[in-house]
Amino acid sequence: MKIGVQLPEVERPVSWPEVRDMALAIEEVGFDSIWVGDHLLYRDADGSRGPWEAWSQLAALGEITERVMIGPLVAATSFHSPAMIAKKAATVDAISGGRLILGLGAGWNVTEYEAFGFAYDNRVSRFEEAFTIIRTLIREGSIDFEGDYYQIRGMELLPGARLDMELMVGSNGPRMLDITIPHVDMWNTWHVWFGNTPAGLGPLMKQVDEAATKAGRAPAEVGRTAAVFIEMKGAIGRLAGSDRPESTPLTGTVEEIAAEFGAYREAGIDHLQLVLDPINRASIEKAGGALEVFRSTG
Repeated sequence: MKIGVQLPEVERPVSWPEVRDMALAIEEVGFDSIWVGDHLLYRDADGSRGPWEAWSQLAALGEITERVMIGPLVAATSFHSPAMIAKKAATVDAISGGRLILGLGAGWNVTEYEAFGFAYDNRVSRFEEAFTIIRTLIREGSIDFEGDYYQIRGMELLPGARLDMELMVGSNGPRMLDITIPHVDMWNTWHVWFGNTPAGLGPLMKQVDEAATKAGRAPAEVGRTAAVFIEMKGAIGRLAGSDRPESTPLTGTVEEIAAEFGAYREAGIDHLQLVLDPINRASIEKAGGALEVFRSTG
């Protein structure tokens, strides 16, 4: 099982030099991947907060790191034209030497849609068209498309994308699974959706199995990934003051956290994304200790 870490979003103000330092630490301590959220603006009881833009960060991460996979967790197809997302993905993948996992989703936070002028209606229908365009450009290199929301004529992805770039969907919705499972390499779920426990994954994993079978695929062909919320010393609350629900965090010694990693592997997860509170170098290094124990115990 692979394990990665999500970089800061809006837990606290973080400068790019600190983000860079954390990314290098994630690679240094032996994690397999680095992830960034694709959000633009939050408003809650404490006011307004916004993270750095995801695709710009991914391009920089692709250059400063050497080994880890990188990816959005997950990219909202609403924030850019689908052809531009394919273009961005191909570029970031080339910068990183073929280390991008292209995670995609429909988006959800109405605040940023209104602030940036993105259409919020019919998000799944819009996603379906965008996903068709993106995956076709990645896999085939060109497309003409006439839909209700997007019209693409004579589009060629040049330079072309790496044809085996891994595609991942971040959703549990039945319709979203029907749209994506026939085509994606990986599925992702967020800790809130399964209660942040290995036992909570069962019903969601069954949905993926059923969607794969319906699409004529063996369920094992679809990799399973999960974002897990972990509380470390000095935790401040991941989105303090936010009305967005969060789950009960995983806590404990490095040995206890390592044992929980093992439980996720037994539950059928192929790749974990750790959401650390607080997200700083000290937390990354402690999580790295749990990673070392996990790997040493097989």
